[in-house]
Amino acid sequence: MNRETGQIDPADPLRSACPLAATLDLVGDRWTLLVVRDMFAGKRRYTEFLGSPERITTNILADRLRRLERAGIVRAVVYQENPPRREYLLTDTGKALLPAIRALGHWGATHVAGTADATTAFAALRKQTPGAVTG
Repeated sequence: MNRETGQIDPADPLRSACPLAATLDLVGDRWTLLVVRDMFAGKRRYTEFLGSPERITTNILADRLRRLERAGIVRAVVYQENPPRREYLLTDTGKALLPAIRALGHWGATHVAGTADATTAFAALRKQTPGAVTG
């Protein structure tokens, strides 16, 4: 994260100057936005993410959390020293993803058969985990 501009400095060179391509390079894989979605729903701890219905594996989850932290989308806060345990919290940059996640959820609910209504799906996630981000 560039402290002067508040923008993410990608770890790898950009494929192009297209903002959509750059964003997809950061969060466009199969799992990253689901982890961020779960954070909006109030999940903070590693084991909470593992309980999501999509069944992310431990190695993929660890990698995505590292990437999100490196990009400044998430920050890790140690809540236990021995053994070391962390909570993962969205930064302001991460919270700025909420409209995009909502829009994608709404698109899926509208255009993909067999999916839940986006409002119902997000409400169910918030019920599962106290402390969910709303708004």
